Amino acid sequence: MAELLDGERLAGRIKMELADRVARLAALGRPVGLGTVLVGDDGPSAKYVAMKHADCEAVGIHSYHEELSASATQADVEAVIDRLNADANVHSILVQLPLPRGINEEQVLLRIKPEKDVDGLHPTNLGRLVMGTPGPLPCTPAGIVELLAAHSVPVEGKHVVIIGRGLTIGRPLSLLLAMKRPGCNAAVTVVHTGVDDMAVLTRTADVIVAAAGVAGLVTADMVKPGAAVVGAGTSWSGTKLMSDVADDVADVAGWITPRIGGVGPMTRAMLLRNAVLAAEKVQ
Repeated sequence: MAELLDGERLAGRIKMELADRVARLAALGRPVGLGTVLVGDDGPSAKYVAMKHADCEAVGIHSYHEELSASATQADVEAVIDRLNADANVHSILVQLPLPRGINEEQVLLRIKPEKDVDGLHPTNLGRLVMGTPGPLPCTPAGIVELLAAHSVPVEGKHVVIIGRGLTIGRPLSLLLAMKRPGCNAAVTVVHTGVDDMAVLTRTADVIVAAAGVAGLVTADMVKPGAAVVGAGTSWSGTKLMSDVADDVADVAGWITPRIGGVGPMTRAMLLRNAVLAAEKVQ
């Protein structure tokens, strides 16, 4: 039976370490602040933002929340971003996606100052990732790398197959894992649901990261015995959160993320880390 890649426990340890760093900054008169922006009345989005506020409170980060109605205009949203950009108490900014129809998400995200980009997805920060220069890393990819390293999963020099090429996970994760840095330095193959017989590739992988958002996409017959399998993509079946990784994979894999408590807690922990790093850089 596969060893569980326990993101909940690791995220708890990371939050304890971050709480110490936040306390040190507060003692210097530099409390850490995260600004959040929620537009509209999407239930899951409101829940995610509430979870992030709870995370902030747990480590001592101050939350500055801006909530706009679904009728808000592009100008309304951008005005809020401008205000948070100018606020010295706010070191990083999170805009909860998706935004209501009629709001240009790309334009809103570009409005955030790169140094306040807590998600690590501003083009300036993605460019830093491509160049291998310091900057806030995209949260889910950074969390996956930390999760694998903490469980001593061999990655350096190994074959990693990433299923999914999205901006938030697949593309930046492929760059990160291919870089010559601890816990990375892998041979990376990126596939997607349009690839014919992707199982031919996944069966050669030492590590599989499924990030396509298709429930049960990776099945036991697609996995090399002993490989590590990370379910980073999710979807909903009614009220049940589904993983891209089928339950039978646990019988074949050497390591596997749980359906709940794997990648999600690590993503949130990396967001907190980016918020603290942003505050530490302010002189």
